[in-house]
Amino acid sequence: MDKPNIYKIKGMHCASCAGIIEKTFKKVEGVQSAEANYGTESVKVSFDAEKTSPEDLSKSIEPLGYSLILPAAEEMGMSEGEHAEHLGLRQSKKDRIVEIEDMRKKVLSVMPLAAFSIFVMGWDILAQFNAVPAMSSTLYELFHHMLPIFATYTLLVVGKPYLLGFYRFLRYGKANMDTLIGLGTSVAFLYSFAVTALEETLRPLINVDHNYYDVTIVVIAFITLGKYLEAQSKLRTGDAIEKLLNLQAKTAFVIKDGKEVEVPISQVVHGDVVVVRPGGRIPVDGVVLEGSSYVDESMISGEPVPVQKSEGDAVIAGTINTTGSFTFRVTKVGSETLLASIIRMVEEAQGSKAPIQALADRISAIFVPVVLVLAFVAFGAWLLIGTQYLGFSQALSNGLVSFVGILVIACPCALGLATPTAIIVGVGKGAGEGILIKDAATLEKLHKVDTLVVDKTGTLTRGRPELVSVQNHSESTDDELLAVLAALERKSEHPIAHAITVRAKEQDLAELGVERFEAIQGKGLRGTVDGTAYFAGNAPLMAELGHAIDGAALEQATGEGKTPVFLATEERLLGTFMVADAVKEDAAAAVASLRKMGIRVIMLTGDSRHTAKHVADLVGIDEVIAEVMPADKLDAIRKLQGEGRVVAMAGDGVNDAPALAQADVGIAMATGTDVAIESAGITLLHGDIAKVTKAVHLSRMTMRGIRQNLFWAFFYNVAGIPLAGGLLFPFFGILLSPVFAGLAMAFSSVSVVGNSLRLKTKKL
Repeated sequence: MDKPNIYKIKGMHCASCAGIIEKTFKKVEGVQSAEANYGTESVKVSFDAEKTSPEDLSKSIEPLGYSLILPAAEEMGMSEGEHAEHLGLRQSKKDRIVEIEDMRKKVLSVMPLAAFSIFVMGWDILAQFNAVPAMSSTLYELFHHMLPIFATYTLLVVGKPYLLGFYRFLRYGKANMDTLIGLGTSVAFLYSFAVTALEETLRPLINVDHNYYDVTIVVIAFITLGKYLEAQSKLRTGDAIEKLLNLQAKTAFVIKDGKEVEVPISQVVHGDVVVVRPGGRIPVDGVVLEGSSYVDESMISGEPVPVQKSEGDAVIAGTINTTGSFTFRVTKVGSETLLASIIRMVEEAQGSKAPIQALADRISAIFVPVVLVLAFVAFGAWLLIGTQYLGFSQALSNGLVSFVGILVIACPCALGLATPTAIIVGVGKGAGEGILIKDAATLEKLHKVDTLVVDKTGTLTRGRPELVSVQNHSESTDDELLAVLAALERKSEHPIAHAITVRAKEQDLAELGVERFEAIQGKGLRGTVDGTAYFAGNAPLMAELGHAIDGAALEQATGEGKTPVFLATEERLLGTFMVADAVKEDAAAAVASLRKMGIRVIMLTGDSRHTAKHVADLVGIDEVIAEVMPADKLDAIRKLQGEGRVVAMAGDGVNDAPALAQADVGIAMATGTDVAIESAGITLLHGDIAKVTKAVHLSRMTMRGIRQNLFWAFFYNVAGIPLAGGLLFPFFGILLSPVFAGLAMAFSSVSVVGNSLRLKTKKL
């Protein structure tokens, strides 16, 4: 299947719109899949480029009132300014703001008319109960001549999108929210116009003293206000993408012909040498060549403490240099950078659908036709049954109120927004915490996880050898011994040697010179430092020198996964340096938090049982499966799933990739391999195991928000339709006015979006 493309959709107003667009695209030759998302007003579509194109796709939906927002030629090679404000879905924030401003003007023009209509309507109602004096005939005539003018403007100007929706329904048979509003308000207006124009002719047949211009005005006003507030709220849900995009530097200082030249970010290529000054933002990914500094990497790690960078260290686009100046060689540009991949992952996740949305989509797809049928059934019931008890004139009036009320209150906007808005906010919040979620389905599945399987190396441990302890057997200080050992180990390329030299560098120890250096095959090193011959190596080398070693202590250390490095002279043993893959500081706390949340934690590793058990004890894991091959890891996941467990797997290596793919939720450490990250549904930046707890908490919060949204969306519709249809009228004389139906429908969408935005304020 071709790689899916995400396009912004113009004209998408509700969940029914999304269903219409999906069905239309799937009928186009060459389209393999289409997934429209009302929350992001976008569509993810895969198609054969030889059979169709974005332009063809746009043409297929244009008669229905929609179109793809395609990038202009210059936008494909975006300028820095465009890039900074681009929201990631092929429509800039500036364009969205222009649309919202147009909506604001319509709201400002129609709300005074609605207020006037409500005033007149309220006066009429209160006068019937003698709560206020009746209108004078002059005022009555004035007001009731103004209402038709206001209603005409409201329907034909502010309500134009709804009229077009009604027209497209008549021509193409495709109904959406606009169809319902257009049909309801048009019927109310035309009925009122007929009563006004043919008052004397119709007087013997119906009550011509009452019309519904106020319904047309107020319903359209409330719906437009609701859509405006909804659009503003939805714009805020895209904040996460916008903030990520604004992290991108606009220019870079590149060394060309020995001079520093400031160039646009788009002109930086692989292999360029870039200079970063204090306070500057790192423009692309690379490796430090010269100099050192502390870099603020909080945008990808969430950690506020700057990280020291020196020769050989990797730097990441979007992070901020705090103090010193350094140069680095470019390794990744444009879409290859970590920042670009984060943005892409967040975009795709926000545009994807969670399985829980399938129910809402199925209901929304059939909702509009069902509502149309219900509206006509209610209208017919009033005429057939109501006429017998109320007379034709009153029955017709009530039937019209029910017809319009059902069409207005039943719009499935809130239903369509319930899931995607919560997903957008949840994924964005996760990105801000260094938790990258590949798709909405993963976010949903995570809240059901009851078992977490973790790899040891690189997940619970740092994944690289570190000096963890020093046993000093001499009169020298630990630092003096370490300086000597580091001097010898600098001549070696062994990973353990690297652990020794890194610790010496971290402690800022003086670099000592070495003479007559010699590598002793399979045993260690020998060299002269400050006139003294030193030996560094393993137990067999010490045995050759005749130095006694505590065998029991050595066996215990190796059983715990530690590797001893001995430093000695020919005369005596000076010190024992233990090197091991150290446990991450937050691993024990993370495991404890997960167990507190009711999640079973199991270690799954290819390492020895002794080492695995030692690490498990340190972090508080009771169940350990050790000495397994990659295929065995896969089988272990399958076995747990066979027991009915919902399993998440956290790992970072190539050997973890099959298990990550098999697990219900794969969680990869960003410090691991690309294969592991590709296989997983969630990536934790900086390999922070504590973020697993946050990810589970985020998933549970998001799903709770979705369920709340769905409840309120269904509540508005299920409770409103019978009320609007007049089901309670025979018992209590209650008939829901279309005005209140419009108000309820408008604010149902706003309440759903507002509830989703509450996630932003929650602490993980």
